[in-house]
Amino acid sequence: MEWITALSEQYGYLILFMGLFAESLALPFPGELAMAVFGHLAASGRLSLPLVMLYSYGGALAGTVLTYFLGYRLGTPFFERYGRFFLLNAERIVKISNWFAKYGDKLILVSYFVPGLRHFTGYVSGMLRVRLTTLLLYNGLGGALWVTLYVMIGKLFGHRIAELLHTISQYSALAITLLAVIGTAAVMIKHKKAAITKWLGRHL
Repeated sequence: MEWITALSEQYGYLILFMGLFAESLALPFPGELAMAVFGHLAASGRLSLPLVMLYSYGGALAGTVLTYFLGYRLGTPFFERYGRFFLLNAERIVKISNWFAKYGDKLILVSYFVPGLRHFTGYVSGMLRVRLTTLLLYNGLGGALWVTLYVMIGKLFGHRIAELLHTISQYSALAITLLAVIGTAAVMIKHKKAAITKWLGRHL
């Protein structure tokens, strides 16, 4: 927190934009903590809250769009061979691709809240040829919710940032798991109903 505060005093909003841009490229930067600290600084009157949210959102979205085009242009074979330089190995590509196959493009909507997913959403979306408009829609909505949540945590709770971020990360992972289970169950029930209807149609 002290490090981020010092950077904010030296570079202002630019460090927030560049930090979240870098994090979207899978480079190490504590995005949630940075937004919370900047939100706290805005609450104390040292920064503008709308600008904190704007720079955060802009950096995150710009980074994801860049990685989308990298994934789209370079393709899966390139990342299977050189992805380790982007912290994106072949195993991770397969895992995220399977998530897309299972849950569809709407996975992008919650990607910011899933540890180990938001950093690679753009790359894999590009490799899978997800439409750019779809990426912008779901990533834009998810990014807006993500930025608002963590900036407001900093604004409202300040000194309890670290504790709250830990709690949020625990419950967000639980919520995503629950949604995944519900989604899988709904698909299974739908297919089972379709199979029963088909069988009845043949035998009645």
